[in-house]
Amino acid sequence: MNNGPSDARPAMAHPVIAMVMALVCAAGVWLFLQRVIIPYQIADAVAHGRPRGNLSDLYPRWLGARELLLHRRDPYSAEITREIQVGYYGQALDRTRLGDPKDQQGFAYPVYVVFALAPTVRLPFEIVQSCFFYLLILLTAASALIWVHSLGWRNSISIRIVVVVLALGNLAVMQGIKLDQMTLLVAALIAIAILLLIYDYQAAAGLVLALASIKPQLVVLLLIWLCIWTLGDVRRRNRWAVSFFVFMAIQVAAAEWYLPHWIPRFWRALAEYRQYTGATSVLEEWTGQSVGRTLEIMAFLLLIRLCWKQRGAPTGAFVRTTSMVLAFTLLLIPTVSVYNQVLLIPALLVLFEDRRALWRKSAASRLLLVTAAGLVVWPWIASVVLAGLSFVLPQARVEQYWAVPFWTAVVIPVGVAAVMLVKANQRSFGEAAEGCTS
Repeated sequence: MNNGPSDARPAMAHPVIAMVMALVCAAGVWLFLQRVIIPYQIADAVAHGRPRGNLSDLYPRWLGARELLLHRRDPYSAEITREIQVGYYGQALDRTRLGDPKDQQGFAYPVYVVFALAPTVRLPFEIVQSCFFYLLILLTAASALIWVHSLGWRNSISIRIVVVVLALGNLAVMQGIKLDQMTLLVAALIAIAILLLIYDYQAAAGLVLALASIKPQLVVLLLIWLCIWTLGDVRRRNRWAVSFFVFMAIQVAAAEWYLPHWIPRFWRALAEYRQYTGATSVLEEWTGQSVGRTLEIMAFLLLIRLCWKQRGAPTGAFVRTTSMVLAFTLLLIPTVSVYNQVLLIPALLVLFEDRRALWRKSAASRLLLVTAAGLVVWPWIASVVLAGLSFVLPQARVEQYWAVPFWTAVVIPVGVAAVMLVKANQRSFGEAAEGCTS
């Protein structure tokens, strides 16, 4: 697949107005976090006598990497977990204290994540945290532009700016940036890998996907789709897989050398993480465990069927199927963390591009499209309103409504995935790729 993306030109009326609205939305979310969420969390911590540490999701990984690489200490050990808690929360957790958080902040990542953090382990964490904050902003902006390019958009600079502002200025991404979440790093690596596959740099794509496996739950469905896609033309599409497995073997072997028998410890850490956080999938959270698991199986089988149908598709349909797979990932992974919704960016771009075709399809399609759009837009509307009210109403009163922007958070992936399914069943799923060859 080496012809690059197609020359699709989704229209956006009044780009200046769109840019102003995007800036208002982004500013509203940022002000909501700064003036409502954070003050509420601080007040709540004071009221319950809880200290506040650095609260950085990078810190457990960084400390585990430092202790393993510099001192050969097991990052999965209880001792390291307690040290992580002191930095993250400000004190070690005590199960006898009812107000203490349930999340133990253990090192629940594959050991080879330490190699990605190796250049930072001799630096003070404050410097690492600051650099990582700006790195996530740059990578998220770049990945949004990469998806725009991969979909074949050839729009003006103003439209691309709107996309970047909305990508950075939504609640999921801003939460991820504030928390120093490595999900945003993985999302950027996925975008880069897909672009490399489009331009037939398969060995490089395999390497990038191996790096992205530091959060395996976010890439497992993508890897299944890529294996199915490879079957559409094994002779021309196998190099990424060879590269991926070679680099994965190197990472796993190096991790085994640094920490022998780390894989059972990793699985135990994952099981403990799910237990103390109560992690569950979006579908199970929404419908209950038994119904949710049934829906998960059905969704997975339906996704595999659609992927199989698209295994020989041209470039445009390949990118669209990939965006659908990433949307389904949020339905099936055992977590409802809002920041994971950064993976919805390509699906949202696809739906914006194909909105007119969906609108013309049927009344049911229009209703589903409007519903999904409402779910996605609600956090922006609520954040802007609460940010504005924070300037005119008493702080305590505004903070009472801190959860309002998150009301639709659980069902956003459901709505987006549902509309993507409708689009995938249309013959036009790969229309923007006309003229390209796989």
